[in-house]
Amino acid sequence: MSIVRLPMPDNFSFDLALTFLKRSPRELLHTLEDDKVFKALHIADTEVLFSIHQFKKHLIVKFLKTKLNAAVKAGVIQYIKEWFDLDTNLKPFYAMAKKDQLLAPLMKAYRGYRIVGQPDLFESLVWAVLGQQINLSFAYTLKQRFVEQFGLSQEYKNQEYYMFPKPEAVALLTDDDLLPLQFSRQKSKYVVLIAKAFVDGQISKEKLRGLSLTDAKERLMNIKGVGNWTANYALMKTFRYPDAFPLEDVGVHNAIKNQMGLKEKPSLDEVKKIFKKYKGWEAYATLYLWKSL
Repeated sequence: MSIVRLPMPDNFSFDLALTFLKRSPRELLHTLEDDKVFKALHIADTEVLFSIHQFKKHLIVKFLKTKLNAAVKAGVIQYIKEWFDLDTNLKPFYAMAKKDQLLAPLMKAYRGYRIVGQPDLFESLVWAVLGQQINLSFAYTLKQRFVEQFGLSQEYKNQEYYMFPKPEAVALLTDDDLLPLQFSRQKSKYVVLIAKAFVDGQISKEKLRGLSLTDAKERLMNIKGVGNWTANYALMKTFRYPDAFPLEDVGVHNAIKNQMGLKEKPSLDEVKKIFKKYKGWEAYATLYLWKSL
């Protein structure tokens, strides 16, 4: 068994990250056991299974049943850094939030909370589509069925560890495959179209990397079924664009209403006005507002 130690940055709470990862008992793409999280991935053409836990100021990554080489090690370390947003310096955000009436109490309550991302852009887009116009619980049900049916898995000590379906497999699916899982016809169509966009080379993580938020959103929204909310969500969760945030998100509006003691949810113009103060940290402001719910 190979072990890698990753130093934890300032203002990072592994406990809060684990709390986020425990949101649903139907989650299949990671497994939690006490203070450890287990994850299966395809990295460098290799099936990888590893666990992560905290020891003092380090994250301890243990590779299970995986032959470790330089490419696999580098790929997993990069994935973990993106997954837990370890490279972002939160000091400027906290300095700003400390002076803000809306964010100050949230910063104090959840200090060290970071964006738990989705480094896989395909997974991020599909998950955003699955969650549209339904409650979170049912979205996880759809995701569970989708992953069980079309994803690959690894077995370790009599337990299955699932990986998200590949675009190549999803691109071949039809309504006959997805409607029995309780996908709507619209979700079925959009998920397959997104997969085909990856397979055809229309979109990829590499093609978006380094683009401005506007250009990246435009590329994503050229895919039928990917609207403004979905594009912003994916860019926030996969690339950490600081100004990518789902303006229309009901959760953000409810959180502002609750925190400010308003009788009604704020209008879009009012939300825009509030978020002007958070320029460059819109995604993190959104994260902490979601956390307040």
